[in-house]
Amino acid sequence: MFENIVGSSEINFLINLLFALVCGMIVGLERELKKKPAGISTQTLVIAGAMMFAYFSTTLGDGDPARIAAQIVSGVGFLGAGIILKSEKKGTVTNLTTAASIWYAAGIGMALGFNLHFHAFAATVFAVIIARIPHSKKYIED
Repeated sequence: MFENIVGSSEINFLINLLFALVCGMIVGLERELKKKPAGISTQTLVIAGAMMFAYFSTTLGDGDPARIAAQIVSGVGFLGAGIILKSEKKGTVTNLTTAASIWYAAGIGMALGFNLHFHAFAATVFAVIIARIPHSKKYIED
């Protein structure tokens, strides 16, 4: 009976979901340690959601996975745009990096959904390194 419920496709999906959790926790933890919006939960959900859409686009039906990928990019871009704040009074814009991290997280999720695990983990490490660059300025000045 269990064999009828869980096959190779379901195991692959669970592995991808686990990888999405790990990548989301890594990227999200970096954001939370800086006390920025869109921490572990948000990053993990964006990565897992993008992974699921990409995964399902390749495993269900005869559709074109590129069409789903294009919708992920624009849909998550819209989500990220909602977190950007502009202050007319102060003349500042905030949360641009957080919005970019949400959009970038979707790319990590898509890589997982397309079974490009190495690419997803390399992109995760890249996200953490990039987020640390603004803080390296103090080391350069010293």
